[in-house]
Amino acid sequence: MLIRRPIDEVFESFVDPRITTRFWFTRGSERLAPGKRITWHWDMYGVSADVLVQAVERNRRILIEWPTPVEWTFAARGEDATFVRITASGFDGTDDERVSKAIDSMGGFSFALAGCKAWLEHRVALNLTGDHNPDAHVESGA
Repeated sequence: MLIRRPIDEVFESFVDPRITTRFWFTRGSERLAPGKRITWHWDMYGVSADVLVQAVERNRRILIEWPTPVEWTFAARGEDATFVRITASGFDGTDDERVSKAIDSMGGFSFALAGCKAWLEHRVALNLTGDHNPDAHVESGA
């Protein structure tokens, strides 16, 4: 996905949960850093996920285990644009199960990339993750 913002800003948006919460998850336990186990929360669904950060190479690459490998790569396109690619791999199961998991993963990461693009380029929060399945929302208790 081409995001028309400088690579520093785009990379930081996936490392810093204060920014990522604008377009993907609702809470993150801390910044991504190699060797850290981070928890991401999607409060509207009452779910969270622990990810193990394998690598963070500034403005170049992020690699996590969630529980399978997920890699972000970043490439500057001039001074004011960045191409971001997210690759998920290591799916197990039958052929049909692996295809299903890959399609689910692609959908979720497509939402994250589109949300990031809208937020960074236009400061618009699309709420793609929350609006994807509103019937699955849980009571917040607040």
